[in-house]
Amino acid sequence: MTSVEDKDTIAVDEPELPADRFSDRELSWLAFNNRVLDLAKDVKRVPLLERARFLAIFSSNLDEFFMVRVAGLKRRMAAGVAVASSSGLMPRELHDAILSRTRELVADAAGVFAHDVRPALARHGIEILRWDELSEDERRQMTDLFESRIFPVLTPLAVDPSHPFPYISGLSVNLAVLLRNPVTGVRQFARVKVPTILSRFVPLGGGRFVPLEDVIAQHLHQLFSGMQIIEHSTFRVTRNEDVEVEEDDAENLLFALEKELLRSKVGRPPVRLEVEDDIDEVMLELLISELDISEKEVFRVPSPLDLTGLFSIADLDREALLYPSFLPKTHPELAEVETAQPADLFAALKNREVLLHHPYDSFATSVQRFIEQAAADPAVLAIKQTLYRTSGDSPIIDALIEAAQAGKQVLALVEIKARFDEQANIAWARKLEKAGCHVVYGMVGLKTHCKLSMVVREEPTGLRRYAHIGTGNYNPKTARLYEDMGLLTSNAVITDDVARLFNHLSGMAQETHYRRLLVAPHGVRRGLIESINTEIANHREGLPSGVRIKVNSIVDEAVTDALYRASQAGVPVDLWVRGICSVRPGVRGLSENIRVRSILGRFLEHSRLFWFANGGDARVGIGSSDLMHRNLDRRVEVIVGLNNPRHIAQIEGLFDLAFDAGTASWWLEGDTWTQRTLDATGEPLLDIQEHLIATMGQRRAVER
Repeated sequence: MTSVEDKDTIAVDEPELPADRFSDRELSWLAFNNRVLDLAKDVKRVPLLERARFLAIFSSNLDEFFMVRVAGLKRRMAAGVAVASSSGLMPRELHDAILSRTRELVADAAGVFAHDVRPALARHGIEILRWDELSEDERRQMTDLFESRIFPVLTPLAVDPSHPFPYISGLSVNLAVLLRNPVTGVRQFARVKVPTILSRFVPLGGGRFVPLEDVIAQHLHQLFSGMQIIEHSTFRVTRNEDVEVEEDDAENLLFALEKELLRSKVGRPPVRLEVEDDIDEVMLELLISELDISEKEVFRVPSPLDLTGLFSIADLDREALLYPSFLPKTHPELAEVETAQPADLFAALKNREVLLHHPYDSFATSVQRFIEQAAADPAVLAIKQTLYRTSGDSPIIDALIEAAQAGKQVLALVEIKARFDEQANIAWARKLEKAGCHVVYGMVGLKTHCKLSMVVREEPTGLRRYAHIGTGNYNPKTARLYEDMGLLTSNAVITDDVARLFNHLSGMAQETHYRRLLVAPHGVRRGLIESINTEIANHREGLPSGVRIKVNSIVDEAVTDALYRASQAGVPVDLWVRGICSVRPGVRGLSENIRVRSILGRFLEHSRLFWFANGGDARVGIGSSDLMHRNLDRRVEVIVGLNNPRHIAQIEGLFDLAFDAGTASWWLEGDTWTQRTLDATGEPLLDIQEHLIATMGQRRAVER
């Protein structure tokens, strides 16, 4: 793919489009989380502990959705913003629709746990029990644990005229306790926060577990000695946790964000209240009143609340109940060659570009090795690196520090506004600065989301630059769980583009023109729409045409309208979307030529791929950008064009496989997703990820 200049794109044609052409992004996200729940139900294709994990992922996803998306919607409602979304729903209508659909999903998830996953776990010797199901020995064991480890850290908080209602931290599991003073007969409310020092499900031994809140509930008399325990129940509050910083007014973004993170510990309004379905009505009324939350935002669910605790169960060492173990392989073009020493990546990249596909290709022996070799190589003069999210013990950070300490010029562009990673990224920024790295925090008003690494090396022929451009974060841990792609290259045109982009991000350069890159916010939307319009023109001239896009989410109205117009013109459009999709395929007169598929599995599909038929000479790109307003308007994103015919064929092969009727996937028609994971006889269809695990090494060996 080639860049476009910073000018308006002229549309090929603009036929009238219906007002109801967009699905609502929030309701589409809930449909995505329903697909996650489908995996928790999938007895034939998903191992049992992985089904428990998908229940935990479903719950964790829903937490973040309410903390960010629903919180933002409530802010608009509170501010009196009465602007309809692109789907036509007003904020209050949308809020009601979200709550209604969430209630259905939560009830479904609770049923899957209670009637499917939990009994199946028990059949395999993994039991999640209530207190009354424990043996006498187990109860004594839990009493000892309570007295030695739990009781000392508990802080019961009573509510009376001298003790106001306590602040309830977001996502904490709490016990609401109704007490009676036996002397005065006065009733009193108290709250006990369930601590996180132990696993949510406490191991009893022999594969048996009990919820931590059950252990605490059975010993409340020790916390409230002299009082009568009338009722107790668990509850959980979700709060607005979206950090906001007005960086235009912040003299120092780092300090401003630290201050905001400190402030966010308290004072965030609630957006959801989860309670046990049999909670005492008096206690519930008190919670609703004190939390200042509406009744429609209350979710009654069976105990135990908060199924994210199932992550610890899913991590049990029961090989037969997990996905088969998988060890990523070194890409053959980077593999060791008859030597015990690690491969020389710079030697390998002088004559070829390498297209990586993680996790099937090892991240450790490719991207991580690229940065580590650069740090240790005396011929390397400089390293420039973007960091959006990374792991707590990141070898990438260690390599950058090593390089700086060795006297190399190291630039680290740390995005400290990466949602929910702000505190960790601030810590990394300070550590890198202390080691002598040049640390910058991107550009005012924009998040730096592109995935770039560049190395400048002194060679006999002069300075040579090497670069990595990826679709995923420089995080060795998630690289084993996320499906992503990346290009390692020393191509002079690409590395010159990357160098100019780094100068734009770290200095005063006002660069907007690139030869092999599309860069947001100036070029990605414009470049993609121009490519779509080219396909329309090619189709009308009888040339090969087609659009294939793989993203996490597609919401942007301008790109969506361009795809609708392509469909109306007769251009086949294939959209491979993991999450949110505002496109409504299969609508007569609008989108009959659009197909939408979603694939979920053991790896999180995360790569962003762009393919255009281009009259028979396909143009293909990979990059960091989803098709959302935030990516196209408020982030620095990069898409790089691929030129190698084998790389282009590899991308085409992935699309062919994803859209094959024999591949397990979810199909979208209008606003309705249909799961198609079994054939007519009830047997599982092809799992694309398992297929790639099995065939990638063989195919690469043939390619070499």
